[in-house]
Amino acid sequence: MSTAASGLISPAFSRSFKLLALLIVATSASWMYQLWATGQLAANRQMSPSNGLIWLFCGWLLMAFTLVSIYRSKTTLTDNTLKQTWIWDKEVVLPELVYAKLIRIKGLDWLIAPRLYVRTMMGKFTVFYTADKAMIAEFQKLVIAIQQRSL
Repeated sequence: MSTAASGLISPAFSRSFKLLALLIVATSASWMYQLWATGQLAANRQMSPSNGLIWLFCGWLLMAFTLVSIYRSKTTLTDNTLKQTWIWDKEVVLPELVYAKLIRIKGLDWLIAPRLYVRTMMGKFTVFYTADKAMIAEFQKLVIAIQQRSL
């Protein structure tokens, strides 16, 4: 977690979650290579849509892209906005929020990132993840503030 002129910044996902994701992607790559090397995936060991290798490779590329997004994802809370870098960056303006709920499994924050579900006045739902205790505390304050504002 860090504070900057732009507000509170934290990683969206924990180190253990990132490691688990890396292990899944690496194991998938190893398994795919073993299938290809032993000829179980394609009799002629050439990449073509007909033998399925290209489809497996495309699926692995999507997993790798998601992994990169997990590693680079940051959540930023300022006085006026909440944003997160992700596959598609997301941002909401705090005064436009009408609903917020913090979802987490206490004791498993190290693996399953707590998430803040928010809804704007226009009905747009967005989910923000964080792996930092200070940001979780700020999320809880935000939920209380929105509940008090709507009473």
